[in-house]
Amino acid sequence: MIGRLRGVTTLVAFHAHPDDEAIATGGAMKIAADAGHRVVLVTATRGEQGEPRAGVLREGEALWERRVVETERSAAILGIEGVRFLGYEDSGMIGEPTNDNPACFWQADIEEAAERLAVILREVDCGVLTIYDEHGGYGHPDHIQVHRVGRRAAELTGVTEIFQATMNRDRIMAMMEAQAAGDIGEEFEARRSRFEESPFGMPEADITHAIDVSSAVDVKRQSMVAHASQIGDDSFFMQMPPEAFAQAFGTEWFVKLDARRAADEPFGTSLFPSAD
Repeated sequence: MIGRLRGVTTLVAFHAHPDDEAIATGGAMKIAADAGHRVVLVTATRGEQGEPRAGVLREGEALWERRVVETERSAAILGIEGVRFLGYEDSGMIGEPTNDNPACFWQADIEEAAERLAVILREVDCGVLTIYDEHGGYGHPDHIQVHRVGRRAAELTGVTEIFQATMNRDRIMAMMEAQAAGDIGEEFEARRSRFEESPFGMPEADITHAIDVSSAVDVKRQSMVAHASQIGDDSFFMQMPPEAFAQAFGTEWFVKLDARRAADEPFGTSLFPSAD
């Protein structure tokens, strides 16, 4: 039980692709590492279906090779102890022909993939596991599969502290309305309608934990920058003013599996049980 001696817990963050860790749980991982916990990143794929920015790849370099290097850089920035890849291929967005690739994560047998993850969970003595919500945050097939495989691997290994990374739909809508600056016309209404109809995040009432990562938001941004094949200086994220970036990324939202939060109950503030 090395991972749980003297108050130390092993946090395993299970993600679909390189750069997901930086965007979704980078702050929580950094804070956990700084507190002395062991942090391990497991990524289901190497992000083969990503769209590389022009000019970033060397001649003959495969995108997945670059993304592995970028993941290692991001991990070093966040204080992650180790990075593991499950060995599946990126499935691409829902409805794409790449979903039919027999080697892609979307096509993986749940039991087989869960056992691959379970081997790692046992090896590192996982105490806390992060996955995604049941629709993968925004409907990406690999993210949905992370939820399914992560849940099953936790059952196989007896891990009970399982947190589903998500987005706060209510807060995002409030930010959208604030950015509209009172000029809420047909375009805004159409965008809001699309947002409300999409499987994007969770309502605030269903969220159990809000992790304040404002102290690590600058490091989180650096970890995102490390994924330069996908996130460039001209990207939407990097173009955000510091205060807007901190507002958007300074809190990470989670739903603890099989838990509910009463309407008058505050959010949990840590992924580690003894800290709340």
